[in-house]
Amino acid sequence: MSASRIFVVTGSNKGIGLATVKALCEAVGSESIVYLTARSVERGTKAVEDLAKSGLKPRFHPLDVDDASSIETFATFLKKEHGGLDVLVNNAAIAYKGNATEPFGVQAEHTIRVNYFGLQAVCKALFPLLRPHSRVVNVSSCVGHLTKVPGEELRKKLSDPTLTEDELDGIMHDFVKAAAENKHGELGWQNSAYGASKVGVSALTRIQQRMLDQDPRDDIVVNHCHPGYVDTDMTSHRGVLTVEQGAVCPTYLALLPPNVSSPRGEYLWYDKQVVDWVDASLPPPGY
Repeated sequence: MSASRIFVVTGSNKGIGLATVKALCEAVGSESIVYLTARSVERGTKAVEDLAKSGLKPRFHPLDVDDASSIETFATFLKKEHGGLDVLVNNAAIAYKGNATEPFGVQAEHTIRVNYFGLQAVCKALFPLLRPHSRVVNVSSCVGHLTKVPGEELRKKLSDPTLTEDELDGIMHDFVKAAAENKHGELGWQNSAYGASKVGVSALTRIQQRMLDQDPRDDIVVNHCHPGYVDTDMTSHRGVLTVEQGAVCPTYLALLPPNVSSPRGEYLWYDKQVVDWVDASLPPPGY
C-alpha cells in the first residue's frame, strides 16, 4: 500500500476536471498520486499522455459515475492499491443544451441521475476510504445557489439544518416525477434540470459535512463551489473564464490545510470567496 496522498478527480479527461488534475499535479509534485478518471478509457488515457508531455504524471482509472459496478470497481481498486483516499473532487456532470429535443422529463431524469445520484453514489463508495484530514470538493454552480429556487417552501425544506439525506433524495425524486408531468414549477423549482441537480448537490454537501463532523476520523471537510462561467464544451464555449481559472477554487478546496475552521460545508464562489448558500446575494458572476 502506498503512503502517498491519494487524489481523485471525477470526469477529468477535459475541461475544468482536466485543469484541476493539472493544477493538483503541479501543486503536489511526485510526492502524491493524482487519479484522472473518465468514462472513456481512450479519452482518459490520451489526457494522461498529454499531461505527461508537460512532465506531469497523473494516473488514469476508468470511472463512470452513472454505473454502480464501475464505482464499486474503482473503490475496490483504491482500497487494495492504496488503503485509503485523501482528496475527492466530484466534478463529473452533464448538462443538456438549450436546443435539446428530448422532453424535459427525460432531461430531468438523466440529469438528476448523473449529477446528483451519481455523485452521491461515488461518495457512498469512497467516503469509507477517506483518511483523517481528507478533503472533498463537490463542484456545484451559480445556479446551484438556493436563491435560484423560486419556491419559498421548497427553499425552507432545502435549507433546513435538520434535513436528512433520505429526505433530500425524496425531494430530488419528486422533482423528476413532477418534471415528467411538467408540474415541477408547482413544487417550486426553476425550469432547469441542471440547476435542480446542482441545488441538490449543494444541499447534499451541507448534510455530508454535518455527518462528517460526527465521524471518528478527524478533520474531514467537504465544500461546494461555483467554478465560474468557463469556456468548456458544457457552456458551448461561451464562457469567458479559462479552464485554468475554473480550476482555481476546486484546487484551493482540495488543498485546504489541516484543521481549518472555514470553509467547512460551505459554498464558495470561483474566486474562493465564501458565500452564504441560504441568504446571501450572489457576487458578480465574473463574465
